[in-house]
Amino acid sequence: MRAVLQRVSHARVAVGDRQAGAIGPGVLVLLGVEAEDGPDDVAYTAAKIRDVRIFEDAQQKMNRSVVDAGGAVLVVSQFTLCGDVRKGRRPSFDAAAPPDLANALYEAVVADLRESGLTVETGEFRAMMQVELVNDGPVTILLDSRRRF
Repeated sequence: MRAVLQRVSHARVAVGDRQAGAIGPGVLVLLGVEAEDGPDDVAYTAAKIRDVRIFEDAQQKMNRSVVDAGGAVLVVSQFTLCGDVRKGRRPSFDAAAPPDLANALYEAVVADLRESGLTVETGEFRAMMQVELVNDGPVTILLDSRRRF
């Protein structure tokens, strides 16, 4: 499972003319699910999203999590994070999970975050979405549940 975490002052996702989700200060998560992902990847990714310390404390050190900062999370599915461009010029998405599995694991990450008490908004799985954000910092963190980077 791969994720891009961005600390934001606000973010929103729209499907056509309809707003699907929006948050104020918090974390925007772009989430890609791979074919070999399972419950361990869900637990690892949700814990990292919840616990990574990317918010500043009183001494301006990144020492607080989204929970500590009282922020929200916007999770947007993005299978293109599973793209591989090492060969040729067109991305290969062979590593991406099939839609049914990807949706189930995406929803499991969202449920895990909600169960921890976070306010969580989402995009719409398999929809063409427009994502708007103001990256605060900027702070952008890459996650990979297989720890390949």
